Amino acid sequence: MTQRHVHNEKLKSRIMDADAAAALITNGMTIGMSGFTGSGYPKAVPMALARRIEASHAAGDPFRCRVWTGASTGPELDGALAKADGIEFRLPYNSDPIAREKINRGEMDYFDMHLSQVAPMAWQGFLGPLDVAVVEVSAIRTDGSLIPSSSVGNNKTWLDRAGAVILEVNRWQNPALEGMHDIYYGTALPPHRVPIPLVRPDDRIGQSYFRVDPDRVVAIVETDAPDRNLPFAAPDAAAHAIAGHLIEFFRHEVALGRLPASLLPLQSGVGNIANAVLAGLVSGPFEQMTAFTEVIQDGMLDLLDSGKLRMASATAFSLSPNAAARLNADMARYRDKMILRPQEISNHPELIRRLGCLAMNGLIEADIYGNVNSTHVMGSRIQNGIGGSGDFARNAYVSIFMTPSTAKAGKISAIVPQASHVDHISQDVQVIVTEQGLADLRGLSPKQRAALIIQNCAHPDYRDALADYYARARALSFGQQSPCLPGEALSWHQRFIETGTMRQ
Repeated sequence: MTQRHVHNEKLKSRIMDADAAAALITNGMTIGMSGFTGSGYPKAVPMALARRIEASHAAGDPFRCRVWTGASTGPELDGALAKADGIEFRLPYNSDPIAREKINRGEMDYFDMHLSQVAPMAWQGFLGPLDVAVVEVSAIRTDGSLIPSSSVGNNKTWLDRAGAVILEVNRWQNPALEGMHDIYYGTALPPHRVPIPLVRPDDRIGQSYFRVDPDRVVAIVETDAPDRNLPFAAPDAAAHAIAGHLIEFFRHEVALGRLPASLLPLQSGVGNIANAVLAGLVSGPFEQMTAFTEVIQDGMLDLLDSGKLRMASATAFSLSPNAAARLNADMARYRDKMILRPQEISNHPELIRRLGCLAMNGLIEADIYGNVNSTHVMGSRIQNGIGGSGDFARNAYVSIFMTPSTAKAGKISAIVPQASHVDHISQDVQVIVTEQGLADLRGLSPKQRAALIIQNCAHPDYRDALADYYARARALSFGQQSPCLPGEALSWHQRFIETGTMRQ
């Protein structure tokens, strides 16, 4: 394998294969892995580590690690290590199905946390020491600085905090990534914290490279492996309807003078509906838009190509295979329209509030008062995690949550009397939109919210049942600020048989 992506003479001597690098990781270590939404994660060392863990378990020797990342990764990392039963503790976000099952069976401890808080908490020392960082980069420069890969995430913090560093230099990553990143080293803990000098989404306030102490680099593994992301589903009728309601809402806000004609910086969560909304903006009336978000997904590429989106700031890509190929084929052109930053900047609450982001995120269920559950099924089974939605929802200029009104082929309503788990309290939720309609909840009392959400957002098959519950809650509730019947509300889904009709 060539060494053309490792240009520092001192570090060339540390090139080795993945098995040798994985041998440097021992039982009980805490590992900071790169990666964010399936982009820029190490591929070879985690697979080698999983093989080593499996062999250790087969020999009767326990071997488990604590794994920190930026967000979700790929099957070569979370999937391989979870399958090998090699993860004792995981933070801050997971979407791997094998790891999810272990978490829900109680076999893996999981700290689901706001993504903006990971780096500060690591620096505070609250999480304990970081033994080793395993970080994918696209190249090592002559001076030893590192050209980042297709995500930044928490890599700056891992490289600074880890006792030892293992680098995967992935030559699959496009060399034209160089110059796209903006790595800001000005964050600090109180009392030394100072204002972050970013006033527009397209401002550059840092440098294009990671720095690392070469004496702490113990291994370099050269790889040639693609990021692995799933394709987005084609937008269905519900997704198109949700996009249409949102675009009409934005038109209305512009007409009233509450938004500029170019809107405010867009933030969009990951998923088919969020991607459909971004694609819908291509045919909308808004020009010279910007994005200050976590991830750049397919719909943002479409917006950039259309000329409607002027600049996108994020911490990672979250692209379908076709879109990733499209980006790589024209990276030099896209590079001037994108900035990838550390997630402590991309998700920073003060920046989100000051820039005035329009936050658009998905949910599992919302109750009639506007409380949102975005993480747990039936209140206790975690799906993925809160991710960055809380960073944006609480601090956005407008906080929007969107979902189809039903799930499981219509057998489950996404609008419920009382959320079985609450990630976003009603004070952080300003707009709820389904294919049925949009509820603008700003300035409304809980009872006003309930009437509007039932009328505008609930599916007709469930509207009467929700109205019936609300009427009985008004009559029987202990208080009348947010009338509820707790015992009945939390078992509401169980009162529906498979056909979706109420049990008598």
